[in-house]
Amino acid sequence: MKDLDEIGFGPQGDGEGTGNGPPSRPAYDPLFGGWEPDPEGEFSPPPAWLSRRNDDFVTEGLPEPASAGPSYGSAAPGWRTAPYYTPPQTYSGPMTEAQQALQQGVVVIPRPERRWLTTFREVAETVLLAALIFLSVRASFQNFRVEGASMSPSLHNGEYLIVNKLSYAQIDLGMLDFLPFYDAGEDSVKHLWGSPDRGDVIVFEAPTSPGRDFIKRIIGLPGDTVEITSDGKVIVNGTILDEPYTAGATSCSGQEECNRQIPAEGSAEAEAKCGSNACYFVMGDNRQNSSDSRQGWLVPEENIIGKTLITYWQDGSLDLRLAPNETVAADDGTEP
Repeated sequence: MKDLDEIGFGPQGDGEGTGNGPPSRPAYDPLFGGWEPDPEGEFSPPPAWLSRRNDDFVTEGLPEPASAGPSYGSAAPGWRTAPYYTPPQTYSGPMTEAQQALQQGVVVIPRPERRWLTTFREVAETVLLAALIFLSVRASFQNFRVEGASMSPSLHNGEYLIVNKLSYAQIDLGMLDFLPFYDAGEDSVKHLWGSPDRGDVIVFEAPTSPGRDFIKRIIGLPGDTVEITSDGKVIVNGTILDEPYTAGATSCSGQEECNRQIPAEGSAEAEAKCGSNACYFVMGDNRQNSSDSRQGWLVPEENIIGKTLITYWQDGSLDLRLAPNETVAADDGTEP
């Protein structure tokens, strides 16, 4: 190793050699000049002012550096300990129970005890709601089972169907007479959706058998004249009906020919004939096996339960289809 005086770190400190050896080289400066090796294969050490200072690094926990070579005249680097971490000051005053719970990270909300009265009220509300829904559906729709073959081939024995009980719903407009510039007139009762029409298949309470429900097809309306000829033709208001849905020949009960006059709606004759303002003439599609208006009775409008809507069960299996409501027309395609 070279003597310190020979490489410019002697007392003069000016980078020039004072001994008799080869010319001295300037000290290595990382900012100025290149890094060239010493001809003898050694490098010049950095100047003292580039030595590590005590405040350059936090050296807590680091091992003491090993001694490597001779000292260059600078003081040994100091190793200082990192400053102690002081946590921030927290609120130290008296705290409530809620503040203590929040500090611990646990908040318990007390659950009120369920009393029997609350449970009873909830059960009662559920039962009433279910009953209201059931009654609403029951008041609008009802299912029936066909018994007998009077409506064959349109409906068969044992077939299930659903009846729309709101089809012929009525409303009395007389309750609106209090409105200015409005007069309901003498006939204030109107049908909401429509009145019974020819060809409708209806379910009604039988006038001759209280407590029993019949299912038939409307043929004559209030004020119509229904005539049945000896050859089985049905004539309404002088027009022969086209009835592709029937089975068997149409005949009158014990007569070759018959003529039925249906009282006009709202007449005294209608009230005397069927006990209602409107009477309807009905027959089954199986004309040779049906008890209907050919026997001399008419159906009061109040006895009509509803109009058939769909059939859904037949012969022990699901059979969903529209009910066989037809538009009764004359042979020429016009309404009678």
